[in-house]
Amino acid sequence: MNEEFSARDREHMARALELAALGLYTTDPNPRVGCVMVNAGRVVGESWHQRAGEPHAEVLALRAAGTQARGACVYVTLEPCSHIGRTPPCADALIAAGVARVVCCSQDPNPKVAGRGIDRLRSAGIAVSVGGLADEARRLNIGFFSRFERGRPFVRLKLAMSLDGRTAPASGAKMWITSEASRADVQEWRARSSAVLTGSGTVRADDPRMNVRLAYGPWVRQPRRIVLDTQLRSAPGARIFAGEGALVFAAADAAQKSLENIPIERVPRAAGGLDLHAVMQRLSALEMNEVLLECGPTLAAAFFAGGLVDELLLYVAPRLLGAAAAPLMHIDAAQLPGLPALEFREQQRIGDDLRLISTIKSP
Repeated sequence: MNEEFSARDREHMARALELAALGLYTTDPNPRVGCVMVNAGRVVGESWHQRAGEPHAEVLALRAAGTQARGACVYVTLEPCSHIGRTPPCADALIAAGVARVVCCSQDPNPKVAGRGIDRLRSAGIAVSVGGLADEARRLNIGFFSRFERGRPFVRLKLAMSLDGRTAPASGAKMWITSEASRADVQEWRARSSAVLTGSGTVRADDPRMNVRLAYGPWVRQPRRIVLDTQLRSAPGARIFAGEGALVFAAADAAQKSLENIPIERVPRAAGGLDLHAVMQRLSALEMNEVLLECGPTLAAAFFAGGLVDELLLYVAPRLLGAAAAPLMHIDAAQLPGLPALEFREQQRIGDDLRLISTIKSP
């Protein structure tokens, strides 16, 4: 933590993070950013970035503060931008407003910014402090940081199972394993994601929609719906392809087929299917920050064994399905020694079920 970051700074930055979280479902592919302006110990303006292409948090807070922005201390959860994108640079707006100090949680990982906003502010004589509540700010934008630092989205694998670790009855009958409350909870994870990804097997077996059916404002941003279909066997009329936003990945050497108006990305093959690392790199290039993986046991195992799962979102229902029922993942015993270890980060009761959130354990 920066030594200039005081208890009062922490209080105002915590408020800025609360504001940033209001954009959890709406800012993609931009980061979620909040801003608080304080002058003479009093908050004179605050806001958050609400939607890509619209004014950033700092600009909206400046509008709220008006002339009281001059001499103010600005608390913003990410380094003010310094480049011209869909909106003008926030660093320039802060300089023009005559603010005295800027406190931000961290540098922007986007190479178009990456410290340039901080340098510009300091060159204009504005004091800048960096580092307060950086971990909290990073968690709020975990996918945004992942995309620029690792060249791939943050992948969250969602699974649901019975107490005996099974995901579907041996009879093959369709049934909900978890409660309605858990299914509603999944809607929130979809809403914050850039994309929901599944395999063609799930599309053929279940014909899911995988869209957001959550009312959280005047408009709902739908995540992209990604289908991995090596041989292009999905039916064009599948419900997941309804409306805009669907995207299919197929093998580069698969037969030239059409899925009507659904765009198709071609990637190399790998053992058992597509090169998942190539898929992730392409999704990063398409500005996707967080990907929610909702799929069957084979694709789930491939992502996990490939080191591409960052977080496991597991719903456990208080029921038993028996040893012959479908397993959580199809992982070969030979793969077990090389699989990453997990650690529990959060446990919460959701309706009748238990939701466990696990992350990859650091070496």
